[in-house]
Amino acid sequence: MVRVKVPATTANLGSGFDCLGMALELHNTVEMSLAAGLSIDVQGEGEKDIARDERNVVYQAAVRLFRQAGLPVPGLKIRLVNQIPVARGLGSSAAAVVGGLMAANRLAGGAVQAREIMSIATAMEGHPDNVAPALLGGLVIAVPVDGEIKCIKLDLPPELRVVCAVPDFTLSTRLAREALPHEVNLSDAVYNLGRVALLVAGLMKGELELLNVAMEDRLHQPYRYSLVPGMKKVLAAARLAGARGTALSGAGPSLVALADRNCELIARVMRETFRQNGVAARSMVLPPCPVGAAVFESH
Repeated sequence: MVRVKVPATTANLGSGFDCLGMALELHNTVEMSLAAGLSIDVQGEGEKDIARDERNVVYQAAVRLFRQAGLPVPGLKIRLVNQIPVARGLGSSAAAVVGGLMAANRLAGGAVQAREIMSIATAMEGHPDNVAPALLGGLVIAVPVDGEIKCIKLDLPPELRVVCAVPDFTLSTRLAREALPHEVNLSDAVYNLGRVALLVAGLMKGELELLNVAMEDRLHQPYRYSLVPGMKKVLAAARLAGARGTALSGAGPSLVALADRNCELIARVMRETFRQNGVAARSMVLPPCPVGAAVFESH
C-alpha cells in the first residue's frame, strides 16, 4: 500500500495571478493499493460529497498516470483522509490530482518522471499555481512554457503565518473564471507587474512590511468581490488587526492574511467581519509548508 501526503495551497497571493502559489501545513492523505476492482473510501473534508466511483479525481489522476506509463489500468483500493476544505480556494483539487498521480506512479514502479507528473497535473488542474507548490512545497513561481512548467521554489521567512478564513459556502473555479474580463488595460498590467516583483522580493528578504502594497491587485480580485459577500471588508479588517498583506485565496471564497503577529486576533476579526456580512466562516492559522507531496510505502 502506498500513502501520499499532499499539502494545501494558496495561489495568486493577490498580485501573483496564475503564477504564484504557497504550500500550507494542512494535508490530504491518499492511500492506494492494487485490488480486484475499484473501491474508494473518503474521510474528513468532503466525505459526504466526493465521488466514490470512476468520477473521483484521485482515481482519474491514477488512470492518467497508468496510461502515460503505457500500463493497463488495474483495480484499485483508495482511501482518502482529507483535511483541506473542498472548493474553497485552498487547493483541494490540486491535492487530489497530485496525490493520485504520485500514488499511482509508485505502484507503477516510478515509470513517469517528476517533470511529466507536473505537466499532467497542470493539464488536469488547468493552471500550475496550485499544482507546483503541492508538489514542491514552499513558495513557488510557476509558468507554463511550450507544454512544460518552468518553476522555482523559494524558502519563506520562518516567522510567517497564513491566517485562512474559510466561508461555509463553495465557489467553483469555473464561476470565478467567468467573472474575469478577457482584456485588461496597460496601467492595470503594469500595476500588477511591479507589485508581484515587490511581493517575491519582500518575502525573500523577510521585509514583510512591503506585503500590504505588494499584494494589491487589479487583474482578478476586483472582479470577484461580488462572489464573496463582505470580501473587501474582511480583508480591510484583517489589515487593521495587524496582517501584513491580504488576498483572496485562489479562486476563493477563502480569504488569507499573511502575518507575523496577532494571528489569533486576525483570525477572530476575519470570522466576525464575515458574520457581520451574513456569512458563517471558520478560521485556521497555518505555517507555510516547506516540503511538497511525500510518498510512503507500507507492507
